[in-house]
Amino acid sequence: MATSLEKRKMVTVLSIDGGGIKGIIPGTILAFLESKLQELDGRNARLADYFDIVAGTSTGGLVTTMLTAPNKDKRPMYEAKDINNFYFEHTPKIFPQSSQKNFLTSIQSAVGAMMGPKYDGKYLRTMTSKLLGDLTLKDTLTNVIIPAFDIKHLQPVIFSTIDAKECSLKNAKLSDICISTSAAPSFLPAHYFEVQDNQLGKTRTFDLVDGGVAANNPTMMAVSHINREMLKHGSEPMDANRLLVLSLGTGTAKFERKYSAIAASKWGLINWMFHNGNTPMIDIFSDASSDMVDIHVSTLFQSLNAKDNYLRIQDDSLSGEEASMDIATEKNLKRLVEIGKGLLKKPVSRVNLDTGKYEKCEGEGTYEEALVDFAKRLVEGKKLRQHK
Repeated sequence: MATSLEKRKMVTVLSIDGGGIKGIIPGTILAFLESKLQELDGRNARLADYFDIVAGTSTGGLVTTMLTAPNKDKRPMYEAKDINNFYFEHTPKIFPQSSQKNFLTSIQSAVGAMMGPKYDGKYLRTMTSKLLGDLTLKDTLTNVIIPAFDIKHLQPVIFSTIDAKECSLKNAKLSDICISTSAAPSFLPAHYFEVQDNQLGKTRTFDLVDGGVAANNPTMMAVSHINREMLKHGSEPMDANRLLVLSLGTGTAKFERKYSAIAASKWGLINWMFHNGNTPMIDIFSDASSDMVDIHVSTLFQSLNAKDNYLRIQDDSLSGEEASMDIATEKNLKRLVEIGKGLLKKPVSRVNLDTGKYEKCEGEGTYEEALVDFAKRLVEGKKLRQHK
């Protein structure tokens, strides 16, 4: 990878946040982008053909795998337009909804949450194992980066195609990686697995939970990974003018104002974990992680006069059930599709480095228009690489 990166005028990165069922929002955006690539470059165009690195956390890790895992013809297992169908088919079984919501079921849910994860994770494990079989990290069609967090060693674990090709003990099964990066604490069980190197007679063990604990927005992780590879091979770090980055959020509820200091000042441990059907602690660390990365990356690109090379698409106006990670009713899933389509029509916005809030960028059009331009740049970059 390093050698090819050194010769490339532009290195392309796709990053997808975590967010449970809200993965439908970036799924909708990616379907639009891939359709534009197909208009420009032929019906067989796939996102994996145009991005040097695809990074994804939690539900974003599942999408990353769907877009880069090979089928029997050595092409991506899924087209981007099929991502939402995947969510409609599988998420109601991953997050089964109670048929009756009343006081008794609410009490049972609260008690169950204190006794174990909200969902048993059996369907997710069976589905990913059946879908991905024995495919491993080094089999992906482009370089991927998927984080998880090791609770035994209290440190992030970053699964990458580059590392998997260099070290067999890092070449985990894609099914194990998907289960691990999705194991949100209190929602799904932690995942243990082993990777063996029979030639060396060594085994590495993993005790993992959701990648959102480490990097709910994996954009900066992808950029750092590129620079690590450049430095490893004696090259200068990749500057923002040679990076083209698309970062997709899964939506937040910043304007809903769910919580207040007055109320939270009286909370104990249980309320911080579960409050009125919400999970304050998880909301806080996932949103804080995503926003800090966006602020950091925005600062980097803006300071180097390369703001047009970084496109972050995020909706911060979710509310109610649409802001949840796991309310996988048909009504809510359809609503998330509409939110994704509506987001495409919204004006391009960029984070204000002083306030941390998104503000409309005058004269930059809609996200739909920005993605049309992004697709053109991706196709041009691919053609340049092919002619070298």
